[in-house]
Amino acid sequence: MNPAARFLGGARSLRTRLLVAFALLGVSTAALVAGVDYVQARDIILQKAQDTAVLTITERIETLPPLGDLPPSQATLDEIAGRLSGRDDTAVAVYRDRRSVGRLDPDTLPRELRRAVGEGIVVWQRVSMNGRPVLVIGTQLRLGRPGRPAQPPGGSALPPGPATQPSELEIYSVRSLEPEQQSIARLATRAWLTGAVALVFAVLLAVLAGRGVLEPVRELRRATNRLGEGDLTARAQIRGTDELADVARTFNNTAETLERHVGDLRRMEAEARRFVADVSHELRTPLAAMTAVTDVLDDEAQRLPGDAGRAARLVSGETHKLTRLVNDLIEVSRFDTGTATLALDDVDVAEAIRATLRARGWSDRVRTDLPQGVVARLDPRRLDVIIANLVSNALRHGAPPVSVRTHVRPDRLDIEVGDGGPGLAPDVLPHVFNRFYKADTARARSEGSGLGLAIARENARLHGGDLTAANRPAGGAVFTVHLPRPGSEPGDTR
Repeated sequence: MNPAARFLGGARSLRTRLLVAFALLGVSTAALVAGVDYVQARDIILQKAQDTAVLTITERIETLPPLGDLPPSQATLDEIAGRLSGRDDTAVAVYRDRRSVGRLDPDTLPRELRRAVGEGIVVWQRVSMNGRPVLVIGTQLRLGRPGRPAQPPGGSALPPGPATQPSELEIYSVRSLEPEQQSIARLATRAWLTGAVALVFAVLLAVLAGRGVLEPVRELRRATNRLGEGDLTARAQIRGTDELADVARTFNNTAETLERHVGDLRRMEAEARRFVADVSHELRTPLAAMTAVTDVLDDEAQRLPGDAGRAARLVSGETHKLTRLVNDLIEVSRFDTGTATLALDDVDVAEAIRATLRARGWSDRVRTDLPQGVVARLDPRRLDVIIANLVSNALRHGAPPVSVRTHVRPDRLDIEVGDGGPGLAPDVLPHVFNRFYKADTARARSEGSGLGLAIARENARLHGGDLTAANRPAGGAVFTVHLPRPGSEPGDTR
């Protein structure tokens, strides 16, 4: 993966990716077009300069006077170099180890070029001399063979033929390419400017395209956030008929279906809660009568013979269980409807916990670590329900020792109820406060209704606190009631 692809993949914002993509596309296209134009223009400029220089030196050679006898004199070499030199170029005439007088030193020329000229080949080459670009043209004058038609006066720069012979008189012309180099530099500057303009244009195009593309996306995101926060009436605005409009339309259809289904579920849940509350209240009156009858049966059960006594005791026990279940259901319905309230009072926490244990005969079965003088603003009846449910759960499903401890924190009061049993299984822990949840699914019935822990947690939350469950490192489950700091006023979080 190339760096641009890695950058686009790592960019989190769609706007950023769009801007970068447009910028890369614009710059790449501009660079490619400008680069191709630059290379072609450079080659054309250099080729034209080269052709012009070769043509010029060839025409000058053809205008030279007859060469005369060889070897040429120094004056002849100087005259030839002078005739072949111009305003834009400099020439030097070389015959074996002698050369014309001038600024151009043949020893500074490339050896490959001089070797090719010595073999009778017309050559030219772009080189750098003293840090400047120049074009070097080299040729060797040709003489006509005896008995053959003579070449133009002074020789020729044409390739060797059957009517010519080498004269060993080499001509080198050096032409400066600085004007062409400046033209090429201006082309490069224009190419850079073209790339910069293309970049600006690409960014502007990306911004304009981003407004049209990203605005529907932002609208869809806002609608999705509202839907995620529970606003089932959230809808996205449909703009146009493109793919984004199809996405918005699909979102609206999904949200409408979800709203309808959630509404149905809420109505069913409300009807179920109302049914439970109504049934629980309707059962209270007959249960009160049944409880009065079972109290009489309890007194007479000891004197009833055999099966009659066992049946009386069974009816009494089941009636009490049914009464507790109905009372729990009524309590849960109060939490669901938001009618549960607090009757606050200044409560001595240690004394209230001990009173709960004494009232149920658990004082000898439960260890306590309760600092004295801890007073909190609580509902005594609901604190009694919390402690009773937690201790009862520990005694039924845990193992000794069962303990109750309080810890005064800077910002809260913690009441821990723990046991020495095996603790809560990992798959049970997340569901332990669910209503009617029982960890042992093999047990068809139990003494509890499955609502005790849920009611305890609701009571803790009603005080502005919470109830959590965990396992001790040394073994055993521990339930911790988090209540507001002693002396602070609890808030109703429902």
